[in-house]
Amino acid sequence: MSSTTAMKEVAPHGEFLTEEHRAIQEMVRQFATEEVAPKAKEVDRDHRFPEETFKKMGQLDLLGIPVPVEYGGAGSDYRSYAVALEEIGRACGSTGLSYMAHLSLGTMPIYLFGSEEQRKKYLPKLSSGEYLGCWALTEPGTGSDAAAQKTVAVRDGDHWVLNGSKQFITNASVAGTSVIMAMTDKSKGQKGISSFVVERGTPGMYVSKIEKKLGTRGSPTCSIMLEDCRIPAENILGQENEGYKQALMTLEGGRIAGSALILGIAQAAFDAALSYAKQREAFGQQIGKFQFIQGYLADMSTQLAAARLMVYHTAWLKDHGQRVTLEGSQTKLFTSEIATKVCNLGVQIHGGYGYTEDFPAERFLRDVKLGEIGEGTSEIQKLVIARELGL
Repeated sequence: MSSTTAMKEVAPHGEFLTEEHRAIQEMVRQFATEEVAPKAKEVDRDHRFPEETFKKMGQLDLLGIPVPVEYGGAGSDYRSYAVALEEIGRACGSTGLSYMAHLSLGTMPIYLFGSEEQRKKYLPKLSSGEYLGCWALTEPGTGSDAAAQKTVAVRDGDHWVLNGSKQFITNASVAGTSVIMAMTDKSKGQKGISSFVVERGTPGMYVSKIEKKLGTRGSPTCSIMLEDCRIPAENILGQENEGYKQALMTLEGGRIAGSALILGIAQAAFDAALSYAKQREAFGQQIGKFQFIQGYLADMSTQLAAARLMVYHTAWLKDHGQRVTLEGSQTKLFTSEIATKVCNLGVQIHGGYGYTEDFPAERFLRDVKLGEIGEGTSEIQKLVIARELGL
């Protein structure tokens, strides 16, 4: 049996989450219930980024959960982060998406690949909420083909000069730092890509478009234009031409986070459907007494339980230093597709009301669809899984 498909260690029963994780879960759940959920409808309706919420999240040490204390973070682990993301996503998909993009994509690459000087310069600001982060990989003509970068970076003395464009970049309009992927040696293909930290206000970098989206409307998704954008040479992350490898490592952790976010949205859809089924009456009884509705809710709860075990098992593996390329893609694929089914059934249980904005069921369905597209589409996850199986 290959090392890829060999059985990995599994956490003892019931120990995916410790008492510390449970305490974090309770704290974040209270915050999300009191501060995030009441604004969710308005944030979605008005396409409004809830800046005040992120300031409070910074005060609670949520914005830097897995970042070591010496760099201003909480010094916790991926399970703590997954717990927090699930609870925030359960309260508001838009807030959860911006939270995930800030930490998984905009912050962790600086911690994982940055120099000591870069870590000390940027991580305290990102962990406190003074800065929010974003990560710019996708381009108008690339999409899932992340290796086909057309943005270029050319060395000019003690500077790099960046030219190109990025698309579908979460948080770009509110970010203090952007991690930008660019081609530094076209002759090497994917092995010629590097990553750079570009600070807000740098001449030559412009946010050119904010997308109008199906869901997660309170999380800004933007295009970035780079026109002779000059940055100091020391703003390169890691070594030159290591960017593609860094991107794969970033996405491996990001898929755990993305799965936790989608799980939270689907849990909210189930909660709403269950509550509605107990209150709504038809033909002289609660609709939850009908066998069809009971079957739907039974399937939804079972699927969510299975997805949750996958999310926290994969996070446990990562916390124990194991490679999770296979498990991360399996978790992302399963959770995203199950979550879409759960949210779709949530609308169905609400009937005609589920099709209106008077109930949140339609928002959950709009928000959750991103799970099958972002952080690598479901099709890409299947390709990764097949590759890891040696096919």
